[in-house]
Amino acid sequence: MRSFIGQNCILFICASFLFSCAHTIPEQSDKRAKIHYQIGLDALQRGQLPKAFDELMQSNKVEPNQPETLEVLAYAWRLQGNMKQAESFYKQAISAGGKSAVYTNYGGLLVSLHRYKEAEIMLRKALEDPRYRNQYIALINLGDALMGQKQADEAIRSYRKAAMMNPKQNISQLREAQVYVKTGRLNYAQALYETMLRKQPTLRPALEGLIDLLIKHSDIGTARKHLARYLEKEKDPLNRAWASDELIRLGHL
Repeated sequence: MRSFIGQNCILFICASFLFSCAHTIPEQSDKRAKIHYQIGLDALQRGQLPKAFDELMQSNKVEPNQPETLEVLAYAWRLQGNMKQAESFYKQAISAGGKSAVYTNYGGLLVSLHRYKEAEIMLRKALEDPRYRNQYIALINLGDALMGQKQADEAIRSYRKAAMMNPKQNISQLREAQVYVKTGRLNYAQALYETMLRKQPTLRPALEGLIDLLIKHSDIGTARKHLARYLEKEKDPLNRAWASDELIRLGHL
């Protein structure tokens, strides 16, 4: 459409307006698309899914085939629960030139669909670019994909790389501990949970995993001590209520 407009400008309009036609109109379209995109992204972050869809679709209509817009639309469809549409938009984003972030999120979708080998391919593509800032996310998803293929040791290596890339996050260590549990290496899992809790005493997922292990070992007394220590540190009322209920449950075991 833009080349057709340019040809008509050359034929019928003066040179000064030709410059405006060739440059201002695309710039205006680009600006409108970005405005719709930003409004849609903000709506998505606030949980206003219908508004997000409306604005993102408007952005895609004004300026088609923008990888960022297509990727966010894919995520919106995923939130909507329509995985078929989500996959379609991830594929469109990749075809439009999407980079590592798109491969990472598409790989995450494939993991959730239990299509682990396909997920591994996408996630390894995400890691091909050494400039990708969120490599740790791709590595966590890759670990999940490898574990889905029963490659436990490879999954652990991927989770450990993620921990090295971003030591501030704890998801990769939680996943590593889960691998130890699934493969029967319970002492490794317990040691890792305890290490995490020493660094972050209110990390509830680590405590939940540790309590489950201690119950398996019939070590109820130690489980109660960990819960009491958690209650000393935790301020959130919902988490405190959970810990109190756990203490009551342990009292009945």
